[in-house]
Amino acid sequence: MKRYHWARSGDINAFFGLMLDNVAVMVLLFSLIGSSLPVERQAKDGQIFFTPAFVLTRMLPGTALGVLLGDAVFTILAFRLARRLGRDDVTAMPLGLDTPSTFGTAFLVLLPALNHGYFQESDNDHELAMNFAWHVGLVVLVLTGVFKIICAPMGNVLRRLVPRAGLLGSLAAIALALIAFLPLAQEGIAAVPLVGMTALTLILWTLVAHRPLPGRFPGALAAVLLGVLVYQLCRLTEPLGLSLVPPPEHGDAAVSWQPAALVSFYSGNSFVWWERVFVYALGKLPVVLPFALATIVGGIDCTESAAAAGDEFDTSSILWTEAIASLAAGLLGGVLQTTPYIGHPAYKKMGGRAAYTLATALFVGGVGYFGGFNLLFTWLPRAAMFPILVFVGLEITAQSFHATPPRHYPALALAMLPALAYLILIALNMALGLRDPDPAARLMVQTLRCLAGGFIITSLIWAAALAMLIDGRLLRAAGYFLLAGVFALFGVIHSPLRNEQIDLPSRVLGQIPETFHEAITYQTPYHWAGAYGLIVLMLLVLALVSAKAPENKS
Repeated sequence: MKRYHWARSGDINAFFGLMLDNVAVMVLLFSLIGSSLPVERQAKDGQIFFTPAFVLTRMLPGTALGVLLGDAVFTILAFRLARRLGRDDVTAMPLGLDTPSTFGTAFLVLLPALNHGYFQESDNDHELAMNFAWHVGLVVLVLTGVFKIICAPMGNVLRRLVPRAGLLGSLAAIALALIAFLPLAQEGIAAVPLVGMTALTLILWTLVAHRPLPGRFPGALAAVLLGVLVYQLCRLTEPLGLSLVPPPEHGDAAVSWQPAALVSFYSGNSFVWWERVFVYALGKLPVVLPFALATIVGGIDCTESAAAAGDEFDTSSILWTEAIASLAAGLLGGVLQTTPYIGHPAYKKMGGRAAYTLATALFVGGVGYFGGFNLLFTWLPRAAMFPILVFVGLEITAQSFHATPPRHYPALALAMLPALAYLILIALNMALGLRDPDPAARLMVQTLRCLAGGFIITSLIWAAALAMLIDGRLLRAAGYFLLAGVFALFGVIHSPLRNEQIDLPSRVLGQIPETFHEAITYQTPYHWAGAYGLIVLMLLVLALVSAKAPENKS
C-alpha cells in the first residue's frame, strides 16, 4: 500500500483557486445586497439595502464556517479513499459557496425580506429590518439544509440511472455560462482589462498551457500577485488625471477587523417576532427549493466528474456532507448554501491532493469568522481574483468532453443551451431592474425565462434523453421526457415566473403580471407539459414500430 502524499506543491495553486472562488462569491453577495448610501436616500429610491458592516459581521461569518466544516470533511473523505484504494494521488473534492443560488438568495429572499421588514414590520427601523431579513435568510438556509439531507441518500441511485452525458452535460453548461463567462464579463476581467486580461494571460500560460514559471512559482498565486501589482501601479497615476482602474471596491465603507456576532436573538416580543420570521421564510421555500435541488444534481455531477478524473467518491457521502454543511451554516447565521464545486479535475490537474481543501477550510473559516474579509475585499480587486475561475470553467468543460463517449458530444452541446438562456436573462434582469421590457421584447424575455427556469435540471434531462436517443434506447428517452413533463407542470423547470417559483399550474398563472399575459399565451406550464407529453407519445410509437420492424422484414 502506497503512503498517501496528501500535501504537494500543486496544493498551493489549488488552494488559491478554491479560496478565491469562495471569496469571489462572498464579494458577489456583498455587492448585490450592500450599500453605504444613507438609508433615507435608499428609501427615497424605493429599495433598501444592507449596510456593509452588517453583511460582514452577521451574514458572512456563519457562511464561512459552513465552508470550513464542508471542506474539512471533504479532506477526511480524501484520506479515507486513499487508504481504501492504496493510492497516493487522490485529490479531495472541493466545496464552496453556490454561485447560482447566491443570485437567488440576494434578489428573491434577502432584499425582499429587508424591504418587507423596513416598510411593514419595523416602522422604518433599518437595523431591525436588517435583523428580520437576516433571520429570514438563515431560517431559509436551515430548511434548505434539511431538504438536502432528506434527498442525499438518493445520490448513488441517480448516478447509476443517469448517463454520463446527462450528468456531465449540465456540469459543462454551468462551467461555461457561470464559472467562466460571468467572471469574464460582469465587473471583472473585461471590465478592467489592464488588470484582468494581464492576470488571465498568465493563468492561461501556466495552468492551461502547462508552462512553468521560473523557480516553478505557482501560477495561480503569480497571477493574483501580478494583478494586484498592475492595479496598484495604475492607481498611482490618478494624481496625473489618468483613470486606468476603478477605486477599491469598498474602501469608503471600511469595517474594522473584529470578532463577528453570529445568531443574535431579538430581545423584544421574541415569540411573535420569530413567528413572523418563520411565516415569511416558509413563503420563500417554493423559490429556494429549486436552487437546493440544483445543488443536489450538481453534487452528483461533481462526483461523476471526479470519478472521470480517477477519484471514485461515494455520492451519498458527498451529498450528506454538503447538506450538513449548509444546515450548520444556517444555524450559525449564514445565508448561502454550500455545494461541491465542479473544479475537481482542474485541481487534480494542478497537482492538488488534500492540503488545499484543508487550507481553504481554515482560511475561509478563520478570516470569515473574525471579520477580516473587508480588508481582503478592499485589497484584492475582482479583476485579479476572477481569472482563476475562467481556468476552472475551461478545465471542467474539457474534462466533460474527455470523459464522455464522442457519439454523445451533441448531448453535451444541447445541455448548454438552457444555461445560455440563463446567462442572457441575468444580463436582461440587471439592465431592466424591476421595469417591464418593451412590448416587442416581452415574448423574447418570457421565452428566456421559461428556458432558464431550473436550467441545471433541464440541461441534465435534455442531455440524458438525447444520449438515449443516440443509443437507440427510445423507452429510456421517453422516461426522461416524461419526467421533464411532470417537472414542467409544477415549475421545477420552465417556470414562467421571474422568481422560478414551484407551485400548482393554476396558481403560477395567477401570478403572471398582466403585461406578460399575451407573451405567456402559448408557454404556460400546461403547454410545456403537453409538449413533453407529445414527445413521449411519439417515442412510444417509434419504439413500437422499431420493435415490429424485424418481424415485418422477415
